[in-house]
Order: sequence, then structure tokens, then C-alpha cells
Amino acid sequence: MKQNKLYAVLAAAGVLCLAAQLGDAALPGIFTAVSAFPFEQIGLGLRALSLSGSAGNAAALALYGMVCLLPACTLLLIRRRRGLCPEDALLPVLSAVLFPVLYWMINPGLLGAFLGSAEGQPFGKAVLGIIVYSVLLGYAVLRTLRRFFAADFPQLQKCLAVLLYALSVLFVCAAFGTCFGELVDSIAVLREGNVGNEQGLALSYTFLVLRYIADALPYVLNVLVACAALTLLREQSLSRYSEAAVAAAKRLSRLCGRALAAGMLVNIAFNLLQLIFLPRLLTVDAVAELPLLSAAFVLSVLLLSQYIRENKRLKDENDSFI
Repeated sequence: MKQNKLYAVLAAAGVLCLAAQLGDAALPGIFTAVSAFPFEQIGLGLRALSLSGSAGNAAALALYGMVCLLPACTLLLIRRRRGLCPEDALLPVLSAVLFPVLYWMINPGLLGAFLGSAEGQPFGKAVLGIIVYSVLLGYAVLRTLRRFFAADFPQLQKCLAVLLYALSVLFVCAAFGTCFGELVDSIAVLREGNVGNEQGLALSYTFLVLRYIADALPYVLNVLVACAALTLLREQSLSRYSEAAVAAAKRLSRLCGRALAAGMLVNIAFNLLQLIFLPRLLTVDAVAELPLLSAAFVLSVLLLSQYIRENKRLKDENDSFI
């Protein structure tokens, strides 16, 4: 995928995440949880179709069965193309999971029997969506692992590129989906808890936005790191020992360190600002970060960069001897 296409995909993912979160706030009956998408909307559509009449009910039943059986039917197509693998057994499991999940999405009132009240429906829908995604993502991860172990070096580079594309989309969804959703929820809670005192909420609203920026910035920087890693992969696919590959490795290592430092400094600055304005704030959210995973990633990238430079040096020495 070219860089411009990647940016377009990431921009589209960000817009969709923002639309989903704003839709959740504006249409709580349709968008109750990100994890319930798109199963909740499918259930609502099938319910509306079923209530439209006898013909609509028959069509809804047919569509319900088709959607639920889609993973199992995919298994038959896979069997024609290649031999089946153990992880393919998760596809009929996914079909079996979809039957009750979509049934409850079509009839959300039945969730109250398990959760105690209708107020628990959003939570129940979120849990149902997570269950489906756990099976779906588990299948995707197991298939990816099998491809990794069966791939040669060029194929591994392609697999890593696909993984970086997926991570970039995931980072965008985290920044403009999860973090933005937390901002929307925090604003709603602050507004509901201070009815009649709306004039004094401006500063607290400002700090909620600043908290969102501090939370989302590391994900945005991670997208830049992933793009730099993709550039390195492209240069290495052309020539492992080129100066461009070494320069790309250096840029990637510098960017990783700067991204980690920027995230930490922004979080520290936000906490210090909260300390200064603490008497005037109606909501406070201080976080002490210990980014061990990010530090481990930076170290691994630095080692990779050093490895590429060392290989280039050895290659130049061998060429000089020859």
C-alpha cells in the first residue's frame, strides 16, 4: 500500500471512529457501545424488518440465518482452496456464537432477564460484541501466526507490513475512538453533576480536552512510528545494505525515542497544570505513566537499527577485500 493510500485509510478510520462516538452520544438507542458495532445495528435492522409484516418477518429470519451461517460457509470455501487447519474450527464456533448474540441484539429486552434491569442493556450489548470479537480476533491471530512460521524472509517482510498497517488503524481507532469516547463520557458526567452551574465549567471542560490530547498523543505518535517502520521495510526490500536502508533505520530509532519522550513530557505537563489549577477544577484525572512496553519497543528498534548498520559495515568490508 502506498503512503498516500495509507493516510487516506487512516483518515477514513478516524472519521468513522469520531462518527461512531458522536452517534453514540446523539443516538444512544442505536449506538450504545463501540464493541457492539455492527451487531447491534444489524439486530435493530432485522427487528424493524421483522415487525413490518409477515413478509418482512420471513425476510428477517432468512437474513438472520444467512448472517449467522456466513463464517461456517466461509469454511467450505476455504476447504476448496486449501487444506483445513486446526484454527479453522473457530469459524463454525463463530457461527454458533452469532446465533444467540444476534438473537439478543434483535430482542434486547431479553437481556434484562440476565442483567436485572433494562438499564444494563448497553453493558450487555458491549459484552456480547466482545465475545464475538474474541473469537474473530483469535482466529485472525492464529492464522497470522501460521503464516509467519511458514513464510520466508520476503514473505515475512510483507506480513510485517500488513501488521504495521493493522497497528496504524488500531492506533487511530484508539485515539479517535476509545480516547474520544472517554472525553464525550467525561463531559456528559461533568454536565450532569453540575446542573445549574454551567457557567463555571469552562475551565474543567478545557482540562478534559487537554486530558484527551495527552491520552491520544502517544497513539498518534505511534502511527508516525509505524509509517517510519514501513519506510524502512520498503528500503530493505529493495536492498538490505543500501545507505537508504541505514538512514531509514536511524530515522526510525530517533523517532521512537522522541515519541516516547514526547508522550511522557506531555503527561507530566498536564499533571503539573492540574496541580496549578486544582482549586478551580471540578474534575481531576492524574496518571503516572510507566511505559514499559513502549520502552521495550524503542530498545528493540534501536537494536534493529544497530544490526542494520553493522551488516552494512561488514558488507562494505567484504566488498573492499574482494
